[in-house]
Amino acid sequence: MREPAKTGSQSGSPAVSTASTPHPGSPGPAAPTAPAATISIDDFAKIDLRVAKIVKAEHVEGADKLLKLTLDIGSEQRTVFAGIKSAYDPAALEGRLTVMVANLAPRKMKFGLSQGMVLAASGDQKETGGDASGIYLLAPDSGAQPGMKVK
Repeated sequence: MREPAKTGSQSGSPAVSTASTPHPGSPGPAAPTAPAATISIDDFAKIDLRVAKIVKAEHVEGADKLLKLTLDIGSEQRTVFAGIKSAYDPAALEGRLTVMVANLAPRKMKFGLSQGMVLAASGDQKETGGDASGIYLLAPDSGAQPGMKVK
């Protein structure tokens, strides 16, 4: 099975307790890309975005791009595999807040079951010369708590 895309990596999918935490090795601003096709508010309302606390982050043996994240979403913990290995040290992720898609169907992967997706921004790899260091986990402002719904 192939590994998921870097942006919004499927995770069962994933951050910082404040949005001002600098990203390691930030290459600077990426060129903007055109927005995707328009959806309705009803389409958007189907997505359940939740604040998640990264309880545990670890390397996945045999995976070039994935980290295994254990996320606390208030009422339960979820396992998510995220294609953010090139940008984040697992130890630095633990305790951080991020945003996840909580109602994404679980996906069986080679390394286990991914139960959501963490949200991340990234530049177009063509624009960054294929450098994957331009991955940025989304992070809610301080005060947000695991399980809060993002609206």
